[in-house]
Amino acid sequence: MGLNAIAQWGDRLMSGRYRARVRDEPMMKAFVLSQYGAANNLELKAIAKPVPRAGEVLVKVYATAINDWDWCLLRGSPAVIRLFYGLWRPRITILGAEIAGRVEAVGENAAQFQPGDAVYGDISDGGGGFAEYVCVPETALTRKPEPMSFAQAAALPHAAALALQGLRDQGQLRPQQKVLINGAGGGVGTLAVQIARAAGVTEITGVDDGSKAELMRSLGFTHTIDYTQTDFTAGPQRYDLILDTKTNHFPLRYLRVLNPGGTYVTVGGATPNLLQTLLLGPFVRRLTQKDLRLVVLKPNQDMAAVNRLFEAHQLTPQIDGPYSFSQIPALIQYFGAGEHQGKIVVKWAGDSNP
Repeated sequence: MGLNAIAQWGDRLMSGRYRARVRDEPMMKAFVLSQYGAANNLELKAIAKPVPRAGEVLVKVYATAINDWDWCLLRGSPAVIRLFYGLWRPRITILGAEIAGRVEAVGENAAQFQPGDAVYGDISDGGGGFAEYVCVPETALTRKPEPMSFAQAAALPHAAALALQGLRDQGQLRPQQKVLINGAGGGVGTLAVQIARAAGVTEITGVDDGSKAELMRSLGFTHTIDYTQTDFTAGPQRYDLILDTKTNHFPLRYLRVLNPGGTYVTVGGATPNLLQTLLLGPFVRRLTQKDLRLVVLKPNQDMAAVNRLFEAHQLTPQIDGPYSFSQIPALIQYFGAGEHQGKIVVKWAGDSNP
């Protein structure tokens, strides 16, 4: 066995997805990433259909979504991604962090779901959503409410959890606050404004490309800023809470537009700025009346709250799509360009499930 073959064997063991091939075993289609780089590195292949292990369930994927997690892992950039997912080749070879579908089989000691149950969840701990089937721990799944479509369900678990944990847990959201959301027209931003509205906030500013202004106003933003024309960190307005999905400025620049006692919360963005936020936060809290905070996502811990908001008609994902599964490589490039409005959702072509 050559060195390259040994490395491939090791990567498969590390990912927990390697099984010996068996003649006539069931197969499935999946987009497989064998090396970091461009979207055309994603290859549509026929591979072995997975079998659930103890505590796992096998889900037939009806819908999935494109996330920053996929964009970063595809490129192996920023470099910190490679520390967690493989220096030279990705250990996670099937991307896709959000899924919605039906349980097809359950493994030993998996008691929460039965075959046929409609479920959704954030599977970013191991990925696998860009495939017909995926095995995941049953703890990563939530039952889908009947009124929620599979496309809507695929748009929610990752982005809604980031928005909730950023606004509620880190930002201590209150009705009287003046809130600004940077990256307002993307998956997290379009959910965050609805969560803030549901909490009673009446003054919410959204920052994004001007082409998304109409969408932003329709979702409840009272003010919109086109970041290509105006730098909100240099403006005269002051805010009590900033939720940032981009983190495209040096962290201390946000302090000048925070009111005394105000909080800046980032859920993602440029790695150097995220690290600076993490390191500077404790000093800022000691030296000023302001706060810099970073969300460390707790996947799938807020899905009961998400379901309640959805069923109360207070949270509806803004879907860009749904597109067909075959378009995933092009859609990841589309995501990277930042032109999407809301959440990019993918469904299997010909799937009759709503």
